[in-house]
Amino acid sequence: MPVAESTAPRRRGRRPAGEDTKGALLSAARAVFTEQGYDGATVRMIAARAQVDPAMVNHWFGGKESLFAAAVQMPITPEQILETVIPGPKEELGARIVRRFVTVWDETGGGPFVALMRSASSHDDAAAMLREFITHALFGRIARAIEADRPEFRAALVGSQVAGLGMMRYVIKVEPLASADHDTVVAAVAPTLQRYLTGELGAG
Repeated sequence: MPVAESTAPRRRGRRPAGEDTKGALLSAARAVFTEQGYDGATVRMIAARAQVDPAMVNHWFGGKESLFAAAVQMPITPEQILETVIPGPKEELGARIVRRFVTVWDETGGGPFVALMRSASSHDDAAAMLREFITHALFGRIARAIEADRPEFRAALVGSQVAGLGMMRYVIKVEPLASADHDTVVAAVAPTLQRYLTGELGAG
């Protein structure tokens, strides 16, 4: 005899405790990263702000890197990007950066980048997180890894180019850039990034 399907109403109420913890950690992370910067923020600071055990950071996010990526709405951590772009000839660094970003963005349909840019345009904490991502967590580390002079200025220039590319390709969707293949985008944009990283910048 078949068991009758329950007609009891679906239970409503608070989200599962885990979702509350994840949300609290993300909120705390955005605040602490904004206040302390990427390098200055620690797992303990973030956990204390969220009023949870520090072990919860590793449990839900796998560590500071992944928590930062989640807080800044990136589908990949800065460390994962660095591992793929820094190794290799220095003169091809710009090309590796452009290819890595368009590959990651295209795999996710550009959704996370679109969400990040929209958040940054209307929320100060999101804008601060984006600045931290550009100047310290990623491009600043790349500039320092190749021992570039004026690393902060170079990081800001690279960030302006990458963010501009993302805006035009995924948010505004300007053609033919929006549908251009990776090789075309890399060939067009990489030389500018390369100059920003290793070329002459004029008076400092």
